[in-house]
Amino acid sequence: MKRFIGLYFLYLAALFAFLYADTSIVSAWLNETQTKLTLYGLSVFLEPGQLKGIDIWITPHYKIIITQACNGMIPILLLWASILAYPSSLFHKILWMILGYLFFSLANIARLLMVVHFVEQKGGQANFYWAHDLLGNALLMCVGLGLFITYIKTSNTPLPQQ
Repeated sequence: MKRFIGLYFLYLAALFAFLYADTSIVSAWLNETQTKLTLYGLSVFLEPGQLKGIDIWITPHYKIIITQACNGMIPILLLWASILAYPSSLFHKILWMILGYLFFSLANIARLLMVVHFVEQKGGQANFYWAHDLLGNALLMCVGLGLFITYIKTSNTPLPQQ
């Protein structure tokens, strides 16, 4: 367990430094591309004209801005660090990193659509906090835990006994 925790934080720091923080052309491109994919996914479900650039217009006076922090990369990298730290075959790790990316990308789009839906309701702007920070993040945590538990259960590498 100590090995897993140590490797988890090591992988997490490396992934954030090289793939999330604005430290290289690769991380900038990756985050820009992920944001564009998220915006495209949202555009399929939003009303025509509601999405303008990175802004989702709720009313003429209120918009939600989709920034790098909203593109879903943070939970993806948290899952990837867990997968990399857990003992398993390279094929199994790569497979689950791809599956995790796909599931989290879809879950993030669903999360943002949920936020838009609740903000468009009677409570309006007041609904943003609980829809985004509470329900939205709870959705991402449940998806992440479900994916990691499934990854562990499908791994053919037994945990060492202590």
